[in-house]
Formats: sequence, structure tokens, C-alpha cells
Amino acid sequence: MKPQFRYGGGQPARVSLSWRVLLHMASGHLERKSMIRRLLLIPFIGLALTVPAAAQAQAYPAKPVRIVTEFIAGAGGDISMRLIAGPMSAAMGQPIIIENSAGAGGIVATQQVARAAADGYTLLAITPTVPVVRVHLAKDNSFDALKELTPISTMIEPSIVLVANASLGISNLQELIDLAKKSPGKLSYGTNGVGSGPHLGTERIQMLAGISMLHVPYKAMQQAMIDAATGQIPMSWALAGPIAAQVKAAKVKVITLLNEKRYPVWPEVATIRETLPGYGAVPMWTGLFGPAGLPQPVVRRLSSELQKSLQDAEVRAKLASGGTQATGNTPEEFTAMIRAQIDLVGRIVKSAGIQPSD
Repeated sequence: MKPQFRYGGGQPARVSLSWRVLLHMASGHLERKSMIRRLLLIPFIGLALTVPAAAQAQAYPAKPVRIVTEFIAGAGGDISMRLIAGPMSAAMGQPIIIENSAGAGGIVATQQVARAAADGYTLLAITPTVPVVRVHLAKDNSFDALKELTPISTMIEPSIVLVANASLGISNLQELIDLAKKSPGKLSYGTNGVGSGPHLGTERIQMLAGISMLHVPYKAMQQAMIDAATGQIPMSWALAGPIAAQVKAAKVKVITLLNEKRYPVWPEVATIRETLPGYGAVPMWTGLFGPAGLPQPVVRRLSSELQKSLQDAEVRAKLASGGTQATGNTPEEFTAMIRAQIDLVGRIVKSAGIQPSD
């Protein structure tokens, strides 16, 4: 519709528009303004999406961080956690509190953290028992650590050696294999329990070497070590630190090392893989986890500060003096390691015929 011009009474010309035209024009004007506003806001929306993650990483931690562990106070694992936490606390500017929550092979501590808020202020330090071993050796294996927890990094690994009473007359793993082949099923060894790293490692040795030995599970590795030194049993797995005095006194001979790398204090002792190339390291680590859904900026900050602490010369020296090796890896590497070890332990358990307990 064209606008109508009217003249009269010497008055200035006026334009008369219908209300429909006015409404159409106004609507178009508002749409154009709205579109312009939306276009102008696009870069600010993108910026807003990146700010929370960056701000979270910078702000964390804003209060003390709690690490729940399965270790009893004063145990080797507890001492190691407190040692590692020192440099981390200093770097992050907040106290790191180690909370001992022992019980049920790590289940108590694990469930406590799995139920906590995923904000980085409640973390978990545990051994592979719950994440790996219980998957195959517990009747109730419904807990899935990779779904209920966020892996951050391994921290430490105890140096564990196989020692033989001096009267046995062997000095290395190959000599042990030769001896076991002469007396199938008669040579016994002690460990700290069914499904422990030493037990699984020995089962793997037997699988690869084609030998059979008798497993004697103890409640504590310390007692097994004492019995091997006194001749109650011919062999036992032992923590490198505590057994050192017995080795020096020539009461026992170090046969091999359960770890992937040689122990710096006894560099002449070969690892299992050096004698049996197909050997895959069994899980023995202590690792750091958070609840499921832990924000990635928090995961990265914790991982970064933990790696720095594990590389600290003083921390490494003190850990080594107690027979413990500092480890460390990325969250992705740790997750992949757990998956691979679940598979390895499953194959060992099936081959050895180890039955679930609980």
C-alpha cells in the first residue's frame, strides 16, 4: 500500500500510514537490531566458555586437600605419602592432609572417596587391590574403579626381591628354575597373601618357565621374610629395605627383583624379565585417584604438581632409602596401565586356577 499525501488549510504535508505498515516496519527494524546483537555477542560467548576452566585451574586449590589412604598410620605407604605431599603442598599453597582409612583391603578408603564431591578436595591413594586384583579375585566385583574414580598418576612402587635361604645354594632366577624342575611342587615360597603382587608374579614365572612351586601365604611379608632368613621356608619375597640387613649378614641371597627396573642399591640383581623375556610386570604401585568426573583442569594441576614432587631429589633419596621407587605417569598412561593389568591378572588367575575369595 502506498502512503497517502493530503494537503489542506496551508498546513505542512503529513504522511498517513496504515497501522499494518507501521507494525511491519517496526518488526523488521527490531529483527535487524536483534540479529546485530547476537552477532556481536558470539565472541563473548566463546570467551565465557573458556573462562571457567582457566579460572578453575588458577583458583584450585582454595582450601586444604585431603588424601584418603588405605595405609595405617606409620606404615611404609603412609610415610611415603606424607613425604610426597610436602612439596605438593608448598607448590599449591594449601595443606595436604593425609587421612588413614584402612580396612577391607582398601575398599573402605575407596568407597569414601568415590562418594565424595568431584572438586579435587578429596583424593585417594591406594594399591592395585581394589582397581585391579578384586576384579578377578573377589566374589563381589561390581565396583568398577575406572567408572567410579578418576586416575591421576602412579606415585610409588616398593622394591620387592625374592630371597632364598643361604642353605638352598642358588644365586639367581635361572638357578631357581633349574632347581624347581628337579623337584616339581616341592620348593616353597612365602608371600604376603593370595592375589598379592609377589604371588601373581611367581605364578607368572611358573607359567613362563614351566615349573611348579608351593605357595605359602602369610598375613604380612615381614613374617615370611623372617621365616626365610631362619630356614623355616626356603624362599620368600621381601621388601628390599627391611631385608638388607639379612642380605648383608649372608643369611639370605637375593635371587631376582619383581620390579621392571633394577634396584639402585643392588644393581647386580637382574629383573625377572631379563631371565624370562615374556614376563609382564604385575601391579604393585600406589596411585592417586579422584572421584569420577573430576574436572580436567584440576586433574592436570594435581598431575603436574605430583610429577614435580616425584622428581624432587630429596624425596627420591628418602624413598629409595626405605626400598621404594618413585614412579609417576600421565592420567592417560595410568588409565591404560590399569586396563592392561586387569587383563594380565585375569590371565594369571585363570591359568593358575586361583579362586575368588571374600
